[in-house]
Amino acid sequence: MTAHPPIQRRDMAPRTARRGLRKTARCETRPPFETIALVLQGGGALGSYQAGVYDGLAEANLHPDWVAGISIGSINAAIIAGNPPERRADRLRDFWQQITTDYCSLLPFGGDVLESEGDFARAATNQASAFSALLLGAPGFFEPRMPPPWLQPSGSMGATSFFDTAKLKATIESLVDFDRLNSGEMRVSLGAVNVRSGNFVYFDTATHVIRPEHVMASGALPPGLPAIEIDGEHYWDGGLVSNTPLSWIVDDIPRDTLVFQVDLWSSRGKFPRSLADTFTREKEIRYSSRTRTVTDRFRHAQRMRNALACLLDNLPENLKSGPEMDLLQAEANRKVYNIIHLIYRSRVYEGDSKDYEFSRRSMEERWRAGYNDTLRTLRHPEVLERPQGLESVFTFDLAVDGRE
Repeated sequence: MTAHPPIQRRDMAPRTARRGLRKTARCETRPPFETIALVLQGGGALGSYQAGVYDGLAEANLHPDWVAGISIGSINAAIIAGNPPERRADRLRDFWQQITTDYCSLLPFGGDVLESEGDFARAATNQASAFSALLLGAPGFFEPRMPPPWLQPSGSMGATSFFDTAKLKATIESLVDFDRLNSGEMRVSLGAVNVRSGNFVYFDTATHVIRPEHVMASGALPPGLPAIEIDGEHYWDGGLVSNTPLSWIVDDIPRDTLVFQVDLWSSRGKFPRSLADTFTREKEIRYSSRTRTVTDRFRHAQRMRNALACLLDNLPENLKSGPEMDLLQAEANRKVYNIIHLIYRSRVYEGDSKDYEFSRRSMEERWRAGYNDTLRTLRHPEVLERPQGLESVFTFDLAVDGRE
């Protein structure tokens, strides 16, 4: 029987040989990139995973030059950019402790029931916690409207959402130094949607002076939360159009960039076994698929730009001038990008309410998951090294490419 060589897909980038892990995640010198970007997806209560990721990056001595966020990612981004490096992780923890509740301490009979282990017990306590958020809100974040929206006057803001976010402004102002955020020390980009036009917009410190309203607008997910008015226009959560600001980073002026893309929704998952599983899986696909699409398209486009730059360098001199050449030169570049995916992998018991389940216990677990995933990822040396050859975009996902 004749042996045939394995078939290789043309669209698959060649994998590098496996190498040993670094002994530590800490970086003594800055990685060889012009920009280090932190990209934070929307996902409500899951956002403490992003705080854990930043905690890990800070411990590893990696500090972003640019942070971009949507929805809860915008709040985390504002806290990071609006504080000095040595206080950022602490301020993130202040925020997440303020908006979550330690339900165990509220029970007269103690927390033994809520501290129970096992998927069934955790599913029950998580659902109770999520129901509590729907009923009572989250401290310093949102609270139910009284009277409810269907009893509010038509045309009023109170008639357009179930919750009021007035307290969120005070929370943000207490945790973010907006003078520092707007100083240019770190670029900040927050995605939102114009309610009237439906256009996706970015509030960016390169073009805007960011205020608490811009942060709130990026996370104003209807019909739960109200639109936020800014300069006469109203804005909703940017996740309605795109739940990741990755494209805003990579479509900017080309520069060698190390991107930490922190996703709160995994595109991969099991086939549903129940209606509850169906709700969960639908939400995961709806909010995660944009990241995969943006990454795949950008990888292909940047490979073409790199190949074009090589081709133009080898043209004879008589072909290196003219309007057509000017157009091609503008598109060609040899910039490199490392896009490092840090993706929250939810537990089976979290269910479809995980993005509004604000218990202290779940927050701490998600924070630890982000912290641990970051340190494990940074032990892989290829994560911090520049891509070589035509493969000018390197991607890494610990769950797929990692090993111990």
